[in-house]
Amino acid sequence: MIQAPAAASPSLQELVRGGKWPEAIKFLEKQHPSDAAASFLQLSQRNQRSLFKLLHPALAATLLPYVAYYDQFVLLHLRAHDEMLRIVDAMEPDDRMRFLDELPESSWQKLVDELTATERAVTERLAEYEPNQAGRYVTPEYVSLRPEMNAGEALAEVRANGRGKETLSLVYIVGSDGALLDELKLSSLVMADPNQPLSEISDDVLVPVQDIDDLDNVLALFEKYDRVALPVIDSNRKMLGILTFDDVMDVARIEATREIQRFGGMEALEAPYFSVRLRGMLRKRGGWLALLFLGEMLTATAMSHFEGEIARAVVLALFVPLIISSGGNSGSQATSLLIRSLALKEISLLHWWKVFGREIVLGVTLGAFLGVIGFVRIVAWQWMHLTDYGPHYLLVAATVWLSLIGVVGFGTVAGSMLPFILRKFGADPATSSAPLVATLVDVMGLIIYFTTARIVLHGSLL
Repeated sequence: MIQAPAAASPSLQELVRGGKWPEAIKFLEKQHPSDAAASFLQLSQRNQRSLFKLLHPALAATLLPYVAYYDQFVLLHLRAHDEMLRIVDAMEPDDRMRFLDELPESSWQKLVDELTATERAVTERLAEYEPNQAGRYVTPEYVSLRPEMNAGEALAEVRANGRGKETLSLVYIVGSDGALLDELKLSSLVMADPNQPLSEISDDVLVPVQDIDDLDNVLALFEKYDRVALPVIDSNRKMLGILTFDDVMDVARIEATREIQRFGGMEALEAPYFSVRLRGMLRKRGGWLALLFLGEMLTATAMSHFEGEIARAVVLALFVPLIISSGGNSGSQATSLLIRSLALKEISLLHWWKVFGREIVLGVTLGAFLGVIGFVRIVAWQWMHLTDYGPHYLLVAATVWLSLIGVVGFGTVAGSMLPFILRKFGADPATSSAPLVATLVDVMGLIIYFTTARIVLHGSLL
């Protein structure tokens, strides 16, 4: 007999709209925290706040890390003070540390002082590190094994103490003095003979992270060794905890967001869009816009310098946007490629001369290619009587052709070298944004264009 298909389970939104709050809470409890958070964030702000006030502290603590920091503050302050403390206390140490980093120092210390003794000790230990150091975001939730154990004893230890740990795919062999000795994949432990000593089980090379290592360097280690977790040790090689892949993915996401925002010609927001107040947004964007505006004023200065040439050959003004935009576009292409290559460590500062030679060839070739298109377009429009460029249209076309070679070549070289220069002086290459490169190339593009026109059109239009 064919059975009728089971009715689809109601979504969280449907449960909340129907006022079925207990069912909504059970819905969240049955899901993975990331899926539960995704469903929770689809609710309206009003319903988010209503539901959050009803959640058990442990469930609320699992949802908070997936919520924007500004909204975390709002949701937490909906709860009574003692409930808020229980939620913060129940958060994973690394997630709690990121949350606390967003608080003013006075609020931070007051909240930490009211945590349980165990969580307060963990938090204060993590707080001894700088915000971008690995030791600040370690989690102590890992499985440690004694070196004298055999595989059977180690598996028994995993079964007894593995519940609730950050990850079980890797276990760590730690000496009686707390020093990290080795790490093992759980799969290697399962496949080993129960009587085989841990020291005889072969596995991947140990890749520890120093507690003072920069998180960007830690991210590079994860990418290089393709690990889901890395152990963190201090200067005495004592095991402090682990960093998991999801932790460094947060770092990568934040850093990528900063670079994209800087590349757009502004300071990084350091917060979600709606979390940044209007005054802060004006400060972040206004400074760069002012700098770019002052740069573009040099373009007007260059134009005024060639005012005589423009007056005698008005046709030259028709191609100014074409020339300077081509140079800006080529510069933006080059700076985008080089910023990303530097970030991925595909190239280093030592490679600047190779990049310089390569980009000169590329720039001149691309400029010549665009110049051909421009030359053909001017001649074709003249022959088809679509535009009258005058009796010297071939010289005008040649001016555009030669100018594009120079401007695109300069734009490509400038766009590729600027990230190297900034990195050399310790600045973030992402600040060599497309608008900044375009502004630099605009001024030089006008100089190249009108200088070329003086030479080519001398004795005819000029």
